[in-house]
Amino acid sequence: MTPCEPIIEKNAGLRALACLPLLLFMISCGENKTAVSHEPSKSFPVISGVVMDVPHGQEYVASIQNSNFIELRARVGGYLEKISADEGQHVSAGQVLFTISSHGFQEELKRANAKLKAAMAEAKMAEIDLQNNQLLLEKKIIARSEWEMAKARLDTAMAKVDETSTTVADAERNLSYAEIRAPFDGVINRIRTKTGSLISEGDLLTSISNDGDVYAYFNVSEPEYLELAKRKDLGVEGSVILELANGEIHPYKGRIETWESVISKSTGNIAFRARFPNPEHVLKHGSSGKVVVQSELKNALVIPQKCTFEVQHKTCVFALNADNSIQLRSIGTKLRLPNHYYVIDSGLKPTDRIIFEGIQVVKEGQVIAPDFKALAEVAPF
Repeated sequence: MTPCEPIIEKNAGLRALACLPLLLFMISCGENKTAVSHEPSKSFPVISGVVMDVPHGQEYVASIQNSNFIELRARVGGYLEKISADEGQHVSAGQVLFTISSHGFQEELKRANAKLKAAMAEAKMAEIDLQNNQLLLEKKIIARSEWEMAKARLDTAMAKVDETSTTVADAERNLSYAEIRAPFDGVINRIRTKTGSLISEGDLLTSISNDGDVYAYFNVSEPEYLELAKRKDLGVEGSVILELANGEIHPYKGRIETWESVISKSTGNIAFRARFPNPEHVLKHGSSGKVVVQSELKNALVIPQKCTFEVQHKTCVFALNADNSIQLRSIGTKLRLPNHYYVIDSGLKPTDRIIFEGIQVVKEGQVIAPDFKALAEVAPF
């Protein structure tokens, strides 16, 4: 053996010794891999969607108005002498609410009556004169032209009577306008003037509203209008619900009475009007709410929201293939129901199986042992 051979032999042994840990690590990894691949599948609850008829309500923002609501304005000018009702007070039809100073109107009526009496006296004298001329004409004492002049004087006098009668009627009407009365039973709203104020013709004094039935006006888009127009039950009592501003449901259901004849070019909407009973006088003119048009989705596929999750703004579920392997599937949701349910529009069939619990710990491609559960058992609708 040459002097170099012991050195080479020694280096070879060192290299073999150095590779030994790496070899042991590779063997260990191979054993672990084999162990994972033979690990038994885990069990997860699995369900299928339910096909059912689902009650559904489409909401529309609505403005509420009383069926009777008017503004009370002064029809004559003058000083406001008396206010006979208070804000928020219930009043009856014909009840006096405001009194405007009427002295000037009373004097005007007296002058008109005096002129009417004078005109009637003149007409009476002209009538007697005509009768006398008629006798003289028959006896051929006067010419016919004189009789015609007497008749013309009577016609003039009668015209003056008609004119002064109109003046009297105007004066009486102005005097009646000095008392402002309730046109119907209702509630007085805010009074904008005080006693002693100078009122001009047309000034707003207050408004009065009837707390009976109310109208709810809401706008519907053209596509929704075309769908609603096909329905035959919109005019039926109870076909619409009113949700109040505090989220509570008005205890009395209503019906859609009518809608406008023109679709707005600027908004593409058409206005509907629904009527709701208001026997407890809770709904007030000018309040807001939501009209809920009730309908029903036939043969809708329903799944719990708990089964779903979002991936890149898409709603997804974990569905099972025939070999029980997991598949990530995107679905379309048509409607979100109360109590955390979805109505599925696309991506699922009633026979598909989806994971109900454990979607946070499973992954696509994993094979599981499905534990099938009835939806009514794990998530009653």
